[in-house]
Amino acid sequence: MTKGVQTARERVQTAQARMQRTARQSVRPNRAKLLISIVNRGDDGKICELLNDFSVALTFLCMGKGTARSSVLNYLGIGTSEKSVMLSLIPESDEEAILNEIGNKMSLYLVGRGISFTVPLSAVSEIAANGICSAAAAKTVDGRKIMKDKDRTYDLIVAIVSEGYVDDAMEAARAAGAAGGTIIRSRSLSNAKAEQFIGISVHEETEVLLILSKREGKMAIMEAISNSAGLKTEAGGVLFSLPVDRTVGVGAVGAAYAQKLAESGEPAAEAEKSANSGTEASSDAGNGGSD
Repeated sequence: MTKGVQTARERVQTAQARMQRTARQSVRPNRAKLLISIVNRGDDGKICELLNDFSVALTFLCMGKGTARSSVLNYLGIGTSEKSVMLSLIPESDEEAILNEIGNKMSLYLVGRGISFTVPLSAVSEIAANGICSAAAAKTVDGRKIMKDKDRTYDLIVAIVSEGYVDDAMEAARAAGAAGGTIIRSRSLSNAKAEQFIGISVHEETEVLLILSKREGKMAIMEAISNSAGLKTEAGGVLFSLPVDRTVGVGAVGAAYAQKLAESGEPAAEAEKSANSGTEASSDAGNGGSD
């Protein structure tokens, strides 16, 4: 046979080798992602149980409060706006299933129940990530969809302002289209060196405002907060945003809530009215569009 001419068998072997290389390149190693859940105080234990039953997660709890007006709280039948903010490291391979499980078991499709969403991580403690992901190693990780930036529809806006100014920041955000947010108490630590370069003193006692925003409205909200409570104001606010991959409980209500009202025997007009007003009300259960 002439040298350099492949036989049929060799062509098949070459094609198989090419397919195997392509398959290896398409498989991503399992890695950790950050799951943020903002729910009513007392529901955090239920989510922990779900995470531990369904997957493996390393979870940290922060105490926060919603920004809903009293009229919204009355509508929701909630006597307080106290929130539990949960930060959980989860295996990426379980991400979609975990969100579905939380959404269904915690009824996040209903008004005021809360939200959960995932944020990509650029780096994480190797020991923690390996431990979490090894538990999911037996599950297939092939074919997982890689979330591209252009496919993301939400961003998490984080505004850190001096204590006493968070309401100013929230009002500015509302005026720019935000439905609401969640507040966490915090402290500024060892920032003297940074303050020298920034040229502004950062107050020690601070509050963190979390707002989940539609991507197209993010810049307007951030600009409004910056003008009202940014570094050049008495609030001394620092702002940044994080991309959000997947969500449950955002824009809750709709047909699901209207159906619940219909089943309860409430007139259709009232059901429609409740469903429409619920778009704003549902946000305070935790969505940064959380009113």
